[in-house]
Amino acid sequence: MAKQGKVSKYGNDSITSLKGADRVRLRPAVIFGSDGIEGCQHSVFEILSNSIDEAREGFGKVIEVTRYRDYSIMIKDYGRGIPLDYNEKEKRYNWELVFCELYAGGKYKNNSGENYEFSLGLNGLGSCATQYSSEYMDVIVYRDGMKYELHFEKGENKGGLKKEKYDYESTGTIIKWRPDLEVFTDIKIPLEYYTNTLKKQAVVNAGLKFILNDEESGQTFEYCYENGIVDYIKEVSGDKGFTNVQFYETATRGRDREDKPEYKVKMQIAFCFNNEVNLLEYYHNSSFLEHGGAPDKAVKNAFVYEIDRCLKAEGKYNKDESRITFQDIQDSLILVTNSFSTITSYENQTKKSITNKFIQEAMTDFLKQQLEVYFIENKMEANKILEQILVNKRSRETAEKTRINIKKKLGGNIDISNKVKKFVDCRSKDVNKREIYIVEGDSALGACKLGRDAEFQAIIPVRGKILNCLKAGYDGIFKSEIITDLLKVLGCGVEIKSKHIKDLNTFDINNLRWNKIIICTDADVDGFQIRTLILAMIYRLVPTLIHAGKVYIAESPLFEIRTKDKTYFAYSDKEKNEIVSKLKGKYTILRSKGLGENEPDMMWQTTMNPETRRLIKVLPDDAEKTKEFFDLLLGDNLTGRKSFIEENGYKYLDMIDVS
Repeated sequence: MAKQGKVSKYGNDSITSLKGADRVRLRPAVIFGSDGIEGCQHSVFEILSNSIDEAREGFGKVIEVTRYRDYSIMIKDYGRGIPLDYNEKEKRYNWELVFCELYAGGKYKNNSGENYEFSLGLNGLGSCATQYSSEYMDVIVYRDGMKYELHFEKGENKGGLKKEKYDYESTGTIIKWRPDLEVFTDIKIPLEYYTNTLKKQAVVNAGLKFILNDEESGQTFEYCYENGIVDYIKEVSGDKGFTNVQFYETATRGRDREDKPEYKVKMQIAFCFNNEVNLLEYYHNSSFLEHGGAPDKAVKNAFVYEIDRCLKAEGKYNKDESRITFQDIQDSLILVTNSFSTITSYENQTKKSITNKFIQEAMTDFLKQQLEVYFIENKMEANKILEQILVNKRSRETAEKTRINIKKKLGGNIDISNKVKKFVDCRSKDVNKREIYIVEGDSALGACKLGRDAEFQAIIPVRGKILNCLKAGYDGIFKSEIITDLLKVLGCGVEIKSKHIKDLNTFDINNLRWNKIIICTDADVDGFQIRTLILAMIYRLVPTLIHAGKVYIAESPLFEIRTKDKTYFAYSDKEKNEIVSKLKGKYTILRSKGLGENEPDMMWQTTMNPETRRLIKVLPDDAEKTKEFFDLLLGDNLTGRKSFIEENGYKYLDMIDVS
């Protein structure tokens, strides 16, 4: 019989329950969704929520938040002040219920209209859970002519409730605490969290002012939107919107199921259309619904239904054309919804999505009705919207075809040496050593092939004039065999910024097969043009390679200076004159031939030998300036190009062969 190992006892005494502060301190993710920085941030939002609920009920118009250097936080409001004294009904002090008891609070009867009708906090968890998860927490309350004070350390009250008569200017609550590193893995909440959160809360609580004091940076921020989401949409849209801001507001009552209680719902919806900016944000009882839920489904359903109906009625679809999707609308839509309800079904305690069936149905029906009226009463704006959405749709479909084309042409782990015409690979597989020469034509290919070091230098010829990638559309670019061959050889995919298809971008610099990409063309007008077109392709399709310092230009000599014993190469007139001034005997100056006419030894010495060649690294010193020059020389700015040639053309006359 096999020897048995140690058996742990698992009986009735093995079952334990967490008590007091340990319910949060040992399992913070259950309440806050995470034990990391996100959970810590949510603990701050729980305290902020209470102050916002007070202000929404009409008590206090300012909320002050202070972020200290040691990452402690203070939130001060001018509400009625949390009741902390003895509660006859519960036979306990209210401070114990609020700060030491999960599932206790003043918001459970909001649907009956007793208090906090539209509340951010519903479950009676926030103040207690944040207190439990803090290193310390100090609470000061001004109300009933008294000043109340509490002090907690690691979830335990120290010293009970202190109170004294006090002549204050305003009622209110001040809570200062520091999240505990024994509870959260990180408490260094960045300034951006506070600025983003307070701005969002100002947007959906019209007229409520938030003041943020940041001790670390010494900055103070203020957020207030007198007209709420309408002012916010105007701010986001700027002067780029092509419709006016629409604002709809209503209140209703309903239930999620026949056997469920009826509850109140208020909703505000504001939107406009804009070709340069798009935004979708949903809020419920002031909580930003990152994952949307019911409002998101309502907006998508209503907009697609109404705009599709209008497109059909106006006969704007082509024959057999597919119908629009919400993505086509979203590409030009700035929309914010701000809803409130007395009963809310959040997906979880972090309140990032709501699931109320009635809210979804009520918002869908209301928005459909309002959109129908809007399109009837605003024919000019309606036509602009319909036309733009069709443009978005057709651009998306073209982009999808392009994506499929890119995937087909560039995808897969293929043997590029067999698939790309006239590509000559090198032997080394070490990416840190490998170099690819992009050369001009078959004759240059032959000369470079004979002159190179085959261990680490590969060659691909550009056959004829390459497409101008700054003027061509993606569809045309990826029909070009020269360009797709170059991209296959590079191996790193393409960088495409498209609002229509997020996965169009296939670029990954880790898949680049080369340490250096060297553009090698003749030192004449045609060579310079080909070089510029190759650079334009890289700039348009893989600009990160320039930023990463991977792209080089191989300088070709302009002159050969021959003496009886030696040949010198000069890369400029100045260099030619310097060489000639040092020569004693007879010499001959020849204009350097094209690359294809060079002897292999000369190719090695002048262009390919790392010891003697001259490479110019292409630097992104001034990306905007580079873009301006590309647009000027290769883009649609014909007037600008003409002026540039008139002013600067004389500098290049000696490069033109007039024989």
